[in-house]
Amino acid sequence: MKNRLLASVTAAALASTSVGPALAGTTPSLAQNSPNYSSGLVRHVLLISIDGMHSLDFINCASGLPSVNNGQPYCPHLASLKATGVNYLDASTPRPSDSFPGLMAIVSGGSPRTVGAFYDVAYDRSLQPPAVTTGNGVQAGSCKPNQVPTGTTTEYEEGIDINQAYLNGVGPTGGDGGIASIDPNKLPRDPADNCQPVYPWNFVRTNTIFGVIKAAGGYTAWADKHPSYSSVAGPGNGGNLDDFYSPEINSIPVSLPGVTTASGLSCSPLPDQTAVGSSADYTVSFQNIQCYDQLKVNAILNQINRTTHDGSRHALYPNLFGMNFQSVSIGQKLIEKTLNPKVKGGYLDNAGTPTPALLSEIQFVDSAIGQMIGALKATNSLLNTMIVITAKHGQSPVDNPRFTEITTNGPVTTSPATILDTAGCLPASESPSSNGIGPTEDDVSLIWLNNSSAACSVPGAVALLESQSPASNNIAGIGQIFSGPALSQLFNAPGLPPYGDPRTPDIIVAPNVGVTYTGSSKKQAEHGGFAHDDTNVMLLLSNPLLRPGVVTTPVTTMQVAPTILKAVGLQPEDLQAVQIEGTQVLPGFSVTP
Repeated sequence: MKNRLLASVTAAALASTSVGPALAGTTPSLAQNSPNYSSGLVRHVLLISIDGMHSLDFINCASGLPSVNNGQPYCPHLASLKATGVNYLDASTPRPSDSFPGLMAIVSGGSPRTVGAFYDVAYDRSLQPPAVTTGNGVQAGSCKPNQVPTGTTTEYEEGIDINQAYLNGVGPTGGDGGIASIDPNKLPRDPADNCQPVYPWNFVRTNTIFGVIKAAGGYTAWADKHPSYSSVAGPGNGGNLDDFYSPEINSIPVSLPGVTTASGLSCSPLPDQTAVGSSADYTVSFQNIQCYDQLKVNAILNQINRTTHDGSRHALYPNLFGMNFQSVSIGQKLIEKTLNPKVKGGYLDNAGTPTPALLSEIQFVDSAIGQMIGALKATNSLLNTMIVITAKHGQSPVDNPRFTEITTNGPVTTSPATILDTAGCLPASESPSSNGIGPTEDDVSLIWLNNSSAACSVPGAVALLESQSPASNNIAGIGQIFSGPALSQLFNAPGLPPYGDPRTPDIIVAPNVGVTYTGSSKKQAEHGGFAHDDTNVMLLLSNPLLRPGVVTTPVTTMQVAPTILKAVGLQPEDLQAVQIEGTQVLPGFSVTP
C-alpha cells in the first residue's frame, strides 16, 4: 500500500505530459539552420511502432471485415495514410522477434548478428554481473578490471530502473525520469573497461539513425516503455537523444490527472479499477494500457506543437521522433481475469478477426494516430514529415486455439531450459530453479551453456534435449533446434573473442507453433520466436509526395533505417550496420513527379 501511495505522488508530475497548446510564435527547425542536414524528400520523420501489429491486422482494419464495424474500415486514420503511402505486405522483423532486437533493427539497419541485441534479457560471456541485484533478480557479483570474465545475464528492461514501482522509474521526487531513471549499479559491468557499467546505448554495437541525424544538425526525440530503450541513442553518452521520455510500463498503475485517451477514456482515476494495486502494472488491463500509451501520444503532440515532450517549454520540431504503442500487443495476448466474467483478447479465427477487446485497442491506436495527423495538419507540418509505421515484433499465434502453455497437466510440461538445468548445464543466472531472473524463454528458448562437462557441451545438450523430448513424446513442444553451423548461418558463432560472439546463444529452440514457455494463465499469445506470426509485421511509409503503392516483395524492418536516411537526404551508408550487412533501402520508395 505504501508503494502505491508514493507512486501516486509521482503521477502528478508525469500527468503534465498532457497536450499543451501550441506556444505562440514559430520556432524554426534546427535543420533549417543546418546546411548539413536535409536535401531530401522530407525534413522530419515520425516513426511509430505499433508493437504486435501484423500486416494482416492492417489489411483487415484498413479494408474492413464483414463481421466487424458493419464491414467498414475500423482504422480509418491508418487507412488514410495508406492512400498516400507505400504499404509492404511481407515485412519481417529479425529473429528473435523480441522488442529489443526489433527496435534496434528499425533504428540501426542491423540484425542481432551485428547490433548484438538478442533479447531484453539475454547473456554476455564477456561481461560481469551488476554491483547491485536488479529489480527483476539478476544477481549482483564481483568485477575486477581485466579479469577473465565469467559472464552474466544482461537485463535491459524495468529491472535496471532506480525504482520500477514508479511511473518515472525513480520515485516521488524524480520528475519524469528518462535516462535519469537508470541505476548504473544495476547494469552489467565490463572488466575490459575498468568494470564500468554498460549503459543501454553502449550495449548496442552500432550507431543509429538518431546519431546520424543528430550529427548532421538535426533534433531528435523518442518515447518508449522502459528507460532502457534509450538504447536507440546508439554508442556514446546518450546525447544523441535531445528529448527522451520513458514512462515505465511495468510500474504500479496510478491515476493520471489531466489525461484523456484518444478514444475518450478519462484516466483519473484509471478506468479499470479491477487492475489497480501493488501487484499490478499497466499491462494487465485492456483499458489502463490505453491510458499509459496516451502519455506517450501526448508527448508526440507536444513535440509537433514545438514544445518539449511535457509541454513545459519551447523546443525545435524534431527531425526524427516517435514512440511505441503497447495497446495492440496487450490486446492480442491478454486474458484479463480480474474482470467478471474474464475477458479474452486475441482473435476469433485464423483470418485475424479481432475479439472486441483487441478491436478496442486497434481503434484506440488509430484514434491516437488521428490526433497526430490532426496536429501535423494544424501546424502545416504534414507535407514535410514522412510517417513511418511498423512494429518491433508480431505476436503468435493468431489462431488462438493453437496456443499451448506450460502446465503441470497439459500436453507441454517442461521447457528446454528446464531440461538442461536439471542436468546442471546452465549458468546460475539462467537457471529456472534459481532465485534469479531465470532463462530467456517465451515462444522461443535461448540457451547459453556453462559447458561444465561433456554432457553440457553443445552436442551433449542437444542430445539431451532430443532424448528427453523425442518427437514421439514431445513434452517440451520442440519444433526445431538450432546449433553449430545451423546457428552460425543466422548469427555469429558463439564463444569469446576473438573466436566467437559472447552474446550468441549456444542453442536456440524454436517450438511448435503456438507453444509458449510460460506458466502465466493471463496470456494466450507471446512473441520472441521465429514463427510467421512472431515476425510478420505491418510496414507503411506515408507522405503526400510519395508515389503510393503496395509492395509484395519480402522486406525486413532493418530496411527502415537506411530508407529514413535516404528520405531526408543523408547517406544510408552512414549507418555501420548498413555497411556491414549491406542493408538495402526499401523497394518502391519514390517521389511523385
